[in-house]
Amino acid sequence: MSETRSKARARHRRRKTALVVGVPLALSAAGAMAYGGVFGMFGADAQPKASAATATPAWATATADGFASVNALGQNGTYGGRDGKTVTVKTLADLEKYATATDPYVIVVAAAITMDPVGKEIKVASNKTIIGSGTSGHIVGGGFFLGQGVHNVIIRNLTIRDAYQGVWNDKEHDYDGIQMDGAHHVWIDHNDIRHMADGLIDSRKDTTYLTVSYNKLSNENKAFGIGWTDNTTADITIHHNWIRETQQRNPSTDNVAHAHLYNNYLEDEPGTDITSAYGNYARGNTNMVLQNSYFSGMNNPVVRDSTATLKQSGNVFSGTSGKNESGGTGASWDPKSYYSYTLDKAADVPALLKSGSGPRSSLGTTTASTTAATGTTLTVAADGTGQYKTVQAAVDAVPANNTARVTISVKPGTYRETVKVPSNKPHVTIQGTGGSRKDTVIVYNNAAGTKKADGTTYGTTGSATMAVEADDFQARNLTVSNDFDEKAHQDISAQAVALRTAADKVFLDSVIITGDQDTLELDSASSAALGRVYVRNSYVVGNVDFIFGRATAVVDHSVITLKKRWDGSSAGFVTAPSTAANRKGFLINNTTVNGDVTAASFFLGRNWHASGDATLKPQTTVRNSSLSAAIKSTPWSDMGGFSWKADRFAEYKNTGAGSGAASSDRPQLTDTQAADQTVAAWLGDWTPTAS
Repeated sequence: MSETRSKARARHRRRKTALVVGVPLALSAAGAMAYGGVFGMFGADAQPKASAATATPAWATATADGFASVNALGQNGTYGGRDGKTVTVKTLADLEKYATATDPYVIVVAAAITMDPVGKEIKVASNKTIIGSGTSGHIVGGGFFLGQGVHNVIIRNLTIRDAYQGVWNDKEHDYDGIQMDGAHHVWIDHNDIRHMADGLIDSRKDTTYLTVSYNKLSNENKAFGIGWTDNTTADITIHHNWIRETQQRNPSTDNVAHAHLYNNYLEDEPGTDITSAYGNYARGNTNMVLQNSYFSGMNNPVVRDSTATLKQSGNVFSGTSGKNESGGTGASWDPKSYYSYTLDKAADVPALLKSGSGPRSSLGTTTASTTAATGTTLTVAADGTGQYKTVQAAVDAVPANNTARVTISVKPGTYRETVKVPSNKPHVTIQGTGGSRKDTVIVYNNAAGTKKADGTTYGTTGSATMAVEADDFQARNLTVSNDFDEKAHQDISAQAVALRTAADKVFLDSVIITGDQDTLELDSASSAALGRVYVRNSYVVGNVDFIFGRATAVVDHSVITLKKRWDGSSAGFVTAPSTAANRKGFLINNTTVNGDVTAASFFLGRNWHASGDATLKPQTTVRNSSLSAAIKSTPWSDMGGFSWKADRFAEYKNTGAGSGAASSDRPQLTDTQAADQTVAAWLGDWTPTAS
């Protein structure tokens, strides 16, 4: 066994640079978004490669992470068909034509394609990217087959479904979603695979350098089988997948030299017809590292053969029973010796994957044709490989009063600077290009009491690391931070804003916004102006009034993380709205509120009557969200001599240890009231879309 491990290790050559990969809009992020391009304009005909004047969409050039990124077997990572033409297909004939071709292709599936006959598996050739166009790409009644030696294949953003033939444990129909026999360098990402006849994914016969990420695997007897060989040579990464209502092979991992499973969510819902037999299974001579995954209701959540080696760390088991095993005598190994990766907290995984796994509307698509025709992309790289070295320099290059979308594409790195997008530069997107929103960080450390060169102080508003004053702004797949050190500067005012918005139609998508006091200021251009902000699939981190302002804002399908104060104490307020009486304030919807803080130490909010203005009517509604035990049983607080009960604070159908029943100290919306307090009601005539 040790000799086999040594030979396997020698095959690898580590990549020296960070990889550009697509991360889900769930909180880590779907980094590969759709910008520019000409999709949808030419039907099923081949699309021309982007010219110098037209930016290639990030998803068309995305590369894999995990073991699929490793240089080996003559293949340098996994990048699919990026070197070939891009084609859009809507028929089975066209899909098969391009998928089986010898040339590289990026194949955009823009319709529901029904396999004929049922169970057909298209034999995909090397150097292909097959990607669904938004959520419209469906493969119905069949799937894909990657045979011996097929390599450099990406299958993304598809719904593969419904080859089921009515027999639960079907021994007759080998109809899989994706089957691989002896392939290498394959990336399976952001798919929804369900209700097939045999299994959803089969990785067989020494298939190796495989990464499976951000997929939804559901409603099936067999989810994901790996093995069918006595050899122990395969190297596989399985991360951020939501595997639910599947009986077995979740996955079953047989004779895998290096199996790295992390941040997966395995769920067996109670009271259904499908009952799990086991969860993650290390079989044969497998050497598995299992990290920060979440197991809910699973029977036998982690199983190990006596010949296998399985090392666990950081996993969460909720309502599980039966075997939960680890151990073995195989050689210890560290995934970071092969590739870089970042672990999410296991407790955050369910919320992250419920919102972030499966097909993304932003992948495989572009937005308005006007953007495709006239949009511009500016590149930023701290190492000098982009057009600009700082984000602010790229913002400065945006023409005043521009009418078309300008995307500022920021390469991974830490950018210690302040950024201001002025009001005369609308339609700007700032997008990190890394594999995680943690890869691209814009950070500074001004606080309200920090002195400027002229001796005056910045004040709360002026302390922002990033200030957005332009309408129709978007930020995506990056971190904005204020790292002001409160402990070291107890002599000055500690409000320190990471991100301030003072504009309308601001879309913060798959970002991390982190600080301590006053992290995220959601404002408007003036007291009379409407300022709408939509925060989706993101993290907001702080402790005191860290979501505050007068904007009409939604925090949707996100994670709000409570943070201890500089002295280690736990006390704070999530929101501090200062809403005008004729406006809507803050809506927190389908979001998790958690953090490593003391139980019953945080309020959901307090009513900020800015400048003592009694005409204001602050509003926060928290609905359909999961509240940790950190939230007080009386979750609202007075501020500045004004009673919160005279303003607008309420909850609706929240869950978790921090939720509670209706009382005079804990108002709950009725169903009728809740029907008027929705995301659509908050945003009005604006529907945020990635652009």
